[in-house]
Amino acid sequence: MSETRFSTRRLALAGLIAALYAAATLILPIPQYMGVQFRVAEAMTVLPFLFPEAIPGLAVGCFLANLLGSPIMLDWIFGTLATLLAALWSRRMPNLYLAALPPVVCNAAIVGAEIAWFTVQSGEGTFWPAYGLSALTVGLGELAACYLLGVPLAKMLGKTLGARDRLEVRE
Repeated sequence: MSETRFSTRRLALAGLIAALYAAATLILPIPQYMGVQFRVAEAMTVLPFLFPEAIPGLAVGCFLANLLGSPIMLDWIFGTLATLLAALWSRRMPNLYLAALPPVVCNAAIVGAEIAWFTVQSGEGTFWPAYGLSALTVGLGELAACYLLGVPLAKMLGKTLGARDRLEVRE
């Protein structure tokens, strides 16, 4: 019985994270898509460091946000892939500050390439210069979300939701 209760809690946490990620991305009136973007929801991408349930929650939340907010089908796939890979990588990091780095790297590389591809397809330049600019702008937005918002969020949640031992041991 307690094992079922534990699984229900884990599923509920994953669902809550998915819903919060999607809602924050879709509702907030700031640039969430294309070259210059700042997703407040990306602050949650450091949570896999503390809670493994955040991995599927972030992937589902990102997919829903992209599905409902972006008309570009490749964004549904590659944006979600970037978030999933970053979440898996963040979970394996030895401390919170390093756990905030995989989302920056994955989104800059994958989403930057996706945006550059669309830039070239629309006839606005060549791939590598477009990729450099897109990776830079996406990476800077992600860096701000993860380090200015995500690290403090993880510290607060780690202390209040019972992951203090993980935070203290791994930080």
